[in-house]
Amino acid sequence: MANLFWQIFKYGVIGILATAINLAVAELFAAYVWPCLGSDDLFVKFLGFASSSVSDVERATRAVYCNFVGFFVANLVCWLLNRRYVFTPGRHHWIVEYALFLASSGFAILCGSAAIWTLVRFYGMQTTYSFVTNVLVSVIVNFVFRKFFIFKG
Repeated sequence: MANLFWQIFKYGVIGILATAINLAVAELFAAYVWPCLGSDDLFVKFLGFASSSVSDVERATRAVYCNFVGFFVANLVCWLLNRRYVFTPGRHHWIVEYALFLASSGFAILCGSAAIWTLVRFYGMQTTYSFVTNVLVSVIVNFVFRKFFIFKG
């Protein structure tokens, strides 16, 4: 039981780091590559990022694009750290392991991105707040898949 607690703790710390990377990359892309931050967005108000004046439909679509870029960067870091510090690799060849890791993350990001798009498009939620929804969905889906299907445990 103590081992499981320690594993979940390390997973959480790495998850926080990966989330920060995902959010930072997504926000930078949301500010400079596919502008989709509204004037009331936290990153606009507190960090001085530029806001965009696109429709909620366009903002929602761009926010999903930004989230996908952040996802790929954060996932590489997350896979390397989880492999080293949290789970025992070896259930699969490392290429298969990484592909499964991306697949589980991909499933989680599809669920999270659907939530992002829906919250921004239909409820006008701030882009930054909608990114947090993706995090909550991803944490649950990914831990289950990684612990029981990808790594040895």
